[in-house]
Amino acid sequence: MYHIKKYLPGILLSGTIAAVSYMVSLFLPKGILGGTLIALILGMLLNPLLGRYKALETGINWTSKIILRTGIILSGIALSFSQVFKAGKYALILMAFTLATAFTVGYLCKRVFKINWKVASLLSVSTAICGGTAVATLGPTIRAKNRDIAYAISATFLFDIITVIAFPWIGRLLGLSDTGYGLWVGTAVNDTSSVVAAGYAFSDAAGSLATIVKLTRTLFIVPVVLAFSWIYAKKEKPSQASEKINIYKIFPWFILGFLTVVGIRTMDLIPANMITKISFASKFFMSMALASIGLNTSLKEVKNVGLKPMIAGVVIDTSVVIVSLIAQSGILRFV
Repeated sequence: MYHIKKYLPGILLSGTIAAVSYMVSLFLPKGILGGTLIALILGMLLNPLLGRYKALETGINWTSKIILRTGIILSGIALSFSQVFKAGKYALILMAFTLATAFTVGYLCKRVFKINWKVASLLSVSTAICGGTAVATLGPTIRAKNRDIAYAISATFLFDIITVIAFPWIGRLLGLSDTGYGLWVGTAVNDTSSVVAAGYAFSDAAGSLATIVKLTRTLFIVPVVLAFSWIYAKKEKPSQASEKINIYKIFPWFILGFLTVVGIRTMDLIPANMITKISFASKFFMSMALASIGLNTSLKEVKNVGLKPMIAGVVIDTSVVIVSLIAQSGILRFV
């Protein structure tokens, strides 16, 4: 009972913001602002007022992790394996361009801005794989300082806020299709939460595709972290060499839940009316998670981040955005 009371206030607050966001979205022209994006913005605006209440912290943190993954898992109910495999094929082709761009530009930024190799690596991995999750996973592996981790997360977070707001407008301005936009967002935006917000702000189809592509990117966290473990061991003294990586802890297991739900849908094991309800629950859970992420975002802390790492992060992100946009256009034309 104690544990329930400990988590409940933060969960209820996130749920309330999600509900308000959904109601607000109903009164806005379709496609202007989705419920998920509204939830993120409301959470950020409420941070100065509610961020100091420790009683909310546990539930908010739990929502930003578990509820987000639950929402992603349930989003598989609207998809079939043929869609997943098709999107995965596109994603792998696109990632050949975006991974090369992120690490090449990251290396150049390290040389130009004279940034510590760990900071540059964290910025590149954040852009190439999955934002804050990748940074949090890689940071301890290469023994990065907390300051370096904070720099990387803050730099990519600020860029994500810009992309979440700007991408839907840019996508419509360029006349991108749901497929083209979904591929672009899925490979160019960093955090899963930002991909979800930017994707569904354009359309449900684009949001679903962007989520699948993002999940494909997330799988690459395993080989990338393993590779950086080897790089760390080579760069640092043997006595400081990294410990053996535990793949079980690194692997994003929620992806298996997503694929399981896709399998259930593919085999038509759930009635059509239930599919609609589960799909709505998926979006609501994502809105809750985005609200909690917004509540955890302190604009004052972000302002204190160093300028050079921030510039480097923007340069890396912008390069990937441009390369991804060009690459997805070519893929859809010739594949």
